[in-house]
Amino acid sequence: MPQPTLPARFAGDPAPLGVDLHMHSTASDGALAPAEVAALCAARGVRLMALTDHDTVAGVAEAGEAASRLGVSLLPAVELSTRWQGIGIHVVGLLPQGVRGALGAGLEAQAVARAARAEEIAARLERVGLDDALARAREQAGPHRPLGRPDFARALVAAGLVPDVGTAFRKHLGSGKAGDVKAHWPALAEVVGWVIEAGGVAVLAHPLRYGLTRRKRGQLLDDFAAAGGQAAELVSGFQNADVTRDLARQLGERELHASLGSDFHFPGGHLAPGSMSPPPRTAVPPVWTHPRLAGFVAAGCDAPASGAL
Repeated sequence: MPQPTLPARFAGDPAPLGVDLHMHSTASDGALAPAEVAALCAARGVRLMALTDHDTVAGVAEAGEAASRLGVSLLPAVELSTRWQGIGIHVVGLLPQGVRGALGAGLEAQAVARAARAEEIAARLERVGLDDALARAREQAGPHRPLGRPDFARALVAAGLVPDVGTAFRKHLGSGKAGDVKAHWPALAEVVGWVIEAGGVAVLAHPLRYGLTRRKRGQLLDDFAAAGGQAAELVSGFQNADVTRDLARQLGERELHASLGSDFHFPGGHLAPGSMSPPPRTAVPPVWTHPRLAGFVAAGCDAPASGAL
């Protein structure tokens, strides 16, 4: 596999870097099979990818096999659900050594928690008019994968209760709404510990999306770093350049690395693999230069994506 040539720093170059370390497949709430995500990455010039399905690595082996055939380097990964001060926070675990130790047990516990959460979301949505909510969400998701809020959003649309998925989140499923159930998730520090113990890099996912003030976001970053977190997504999809530069300052103050990801879920939207705002010129080091990842990336990510998991 050809080795990705990735910059050691962010120089403010607007050209795409060919890196996407946050994407989803049908293993969680994405629309494409893992192999299809890898194929789309190859078609769009992504050279280093991570499949980060919610609380599962079920799609990583399939994506890794496809990526290897297509000349794309795949870094095993997962997006983990957590709680911090009553807020649902996501942590991406970049896992060059795959799933080991407490992380394996943690993923099993997350599956149980996700099933219980789906039942509670269904009960809440039935109170606002979505009859047989759990069954309707299952129709949207198919028979195999765990249910997530997007499945309930699509069920609300199919039932004619809202015109589109965006409205479903604004009215019923977004932060602070009836369907925003967080109580089942473990604490942020515990989940960071799982990733660290597995030899991975814990990345705070999309820190600009939690609706926090700058001061509150700083507190989140402080607690994340204190728990052992090593990086945060400086860029997640498309975002304001001034806010991104300010976030870079916050990361630099805490000596965190910077990750990049589209948070791709489905084709046809404004996000696609590798599509995101360019990172600004900053001294914050890219996450792929972290000591736990640098050797893996330099080797072309040839570690076995399936065997490691």
